[in-house]
Amino acid sequence: MKLIRSRLCSALLATAMLPAAWGATHDINTLAGKVASVNGTAGLQIRFSAFIEEESVDSRAPSAPPITPAFVLSSPLDGTSIQPPDVTVNRDTAGAPQNETAIAVDPNNPNRVVAGMNDYVSRTWSCFISGTPCSALGDAYSGTYFSNDGGSTWCCVSSDPSHLGTLIPGVERLTGGIYDAGGDPAVAFDSQGHVYYAGLGFNRTSPPNTVTVSKGTFSGSGLTWSAPTFINATTAPSTLNDKEWIAVDSHASSPFRDRVYVTWTRFVFNAHNGAFVQSPIAFAYSKDGGATFSAPQLIVGNVLYGQGSHPTVGPDGTVYVFWDGSTRLATLDSIWMVKSADGGATWSKPVAVSPLVDIIPIADTEFRNNSFPAAAVAPDGTVYVTWSSLTSDSAGGLCPARTNTGCHAAVFYSKSTNGGATWSAPALAFPAQDAANRTAIGYPVTQPDNTVLNAPAPRRVDTLFPGVTTSPSGRVYISAYAADVVSPWQLCAAGPPAPVGRIACDQLDSYIHNARLDYVVRDLTTSATNVVSTHPINTRNGFGGGFFGDYTDIAAGSDGRFHALWTDSNNKQTVVWFYGAQFVPTLINQEDIATVSGLF
Repeated sequence: MKLIRSRLCSALLATAMLPAAWGATHDINTLAGKVASVNGTAGLQIRFSAFIEEESVDSRAPSAPPITPAFVLSSPLDGTSIQPPDVTVNRDTAGAPQNETAIAVDPNNPNRVVAGMNDYVSRTWSCFISGTPCSALGDAYSGTYFSNDGGSTWCCVSSDPSHLGTLIPGVERLTGGIYDAGGDPAVAFDSQGHVYYAGLGFNRTSPPNTVTVSKGTFSGSGLTWSAPTFINATTAPSTLNDKEWIAVDSHASSPFRDRVYVTWTRFVFNAHNGAFVQSPIAFAYSKDGGATFSAPQLIVGNVLYGQGSHPTVGPDGTVYVFWDGSTRLATLDSIWMVKSADGGATWSKPVAVSPLVDIIPIADTEFRNNSFPAAAVAPDGTVYVTWSSLTSDSAGGLCPARTNTGCHAAVFYSKSTNGGATWSAPALAFPAQDAANRTAIGYPVTQPDNTVLNAPAPRRVDTLFPGVTTSPSGRVYISAYAADVVSPWQLCAAGPPAPVGRIACDQLDSYIHNARLDYVVRDLTTSATNVVSTHPINTRNGFGGGFFGDYTDIAAGSDGRFHALWTDSNNKQTVVWFYGAQFVPTLINQEDIATVSGLF
């Protein structure tokens, strides 16, 4: 394993601190303590990624005889399989969750596609190590799959530590690494057909954490991943790396061709009381195919409270980085941008693209979400950025408060034709969805007490988790979830704690309203918009409804076709091992990864 040490720590700890965060003491040796510190900081809109928040509370199940659930949490409105033309990407069949999707297409071969995701497949492995179930030792792992036929079929299966398939090796313990868990995937190709994976490695109850980059090489029809390079690895309780993203300059005419760029959020805490200090965006680059990286540097000026960075590269080699953040005394967050014209050596001052009101869990759901941006540069140099914001139902502008009452989440985009100096007024990415109300299905339903739950009052469709891509021919695609369906969902009144309680229930409770998602793609070039998912997606399936990932993604190949990638929950699979607990074979819906390719 290769290690790149940070030069950020002393500079960060010397910076100004948020005084509102000093009122409590937090144990920042653990993920849970760091999350509590950030969430307890008054006035702060940014949060850790949903992935880190979920990992901070996740646990293994105690050993017990095989479990026969009295009830399995499910809905008759759920699908039984992801239907064509959509394709399931992950190859497991034992109920493992996958989420947080990233996708890239080889610029030289539009049929070669690589997908990344948080992959919990080791949580369902049936193997044992020294008498302990592998599923108890596993965790969130750095998952990848690849296709050589344009996304019609995918490889490969992983089943145990000796058969990793295309899991990234060398990060987590069961893959030969040193960290408890990993994930937060991002993938990108260079001009020579190598693919790069960026992610995180971290421990749950101790400080070590890192940003990690692996290089993938295709040989024939197979893919082999290198040992990881660790960037900004730390053992200090006062720092945590989160929400990285990767971009590679694959442009043949660029003076920085094949340079690898990585950005991430550097959360900093007071070492004495655990108070949150700040979360600037950090950056590093590689000139040797990811073998080594430059010393990390901060690139955000005084916009020190940020999250969700996204780098992208123009055809002339200019690097643009976008993120959701604020200055110290700002009332609202904004989407910010910096750029570098010299391969990442120096950076512009931050430019605010647009203010926003960070979204909250959308109405009738529980899963964590965010307003992180996605960005892409077209062949003519036009720069596109998309994000989500809470929007007033009546006025159409920013919501006056972070509330779902009278407001909804909407995906916007803006573009710049002058290298990011100025930006167009934010426009709705999905105006048809935004103008519509949710469709109610499955109503009325009789409650256990014989009262009736009727359909809720009309509500505008929420859109969130956008992705954007451009093709060599100039097509621009934007994708996102749309919460366009609402239906009943029956709660559990009593049952075992998580993780077993995500599947098994001892006593059913009343029904509530539950928003379901579809996945939508719009071609900005033609203004055509299509729902590409084949059945409304139930976010209550997996992680108790609290975690459905942080983002989705879309990529385009040299043939102009888009490849959309999202988390879907319409497959039924049979679970036997789950987080160390053994079930009698039990059929469940779980989070899987779906893709579709198209041109419209």
